[in-house]
Amino acid sequence: GKLPYDTISFKYDLEYGSAEMEMHVDAILPGQRVLIHDDLLATGGTAIAASKIIGMCDAEIAGFSFIIDLAFLKGKDRINMYSKEISVLAEV
Repeated sequence: GKLPYDTISFKYDLEYGSAEMEMHVDAILPGQRVLIHDDLLATGGTAIAASKIIGMCDAEIAGFSFIIDLAFLKGKDRINMYSKEISVLAEV
């Protein structure tokens, strides 16, 4: 709700509540390949929300990149349906 210009948004649930992701409608063009990068992979909720909003733009997910994976929460299992290309620097 804080971005200027026209936006698209996606509401999603987290393990401890809910959130909403928002971006400008022209940030990603149809057909573009997009890498989703985040510092932490936990349950995968944020990565899935990013995947959904990219899909709303008719773009393709090139892969995921994370610095830390909390492997015991099985986030990789939830996001691999969007892309098998998942890079992690460290698993905890």
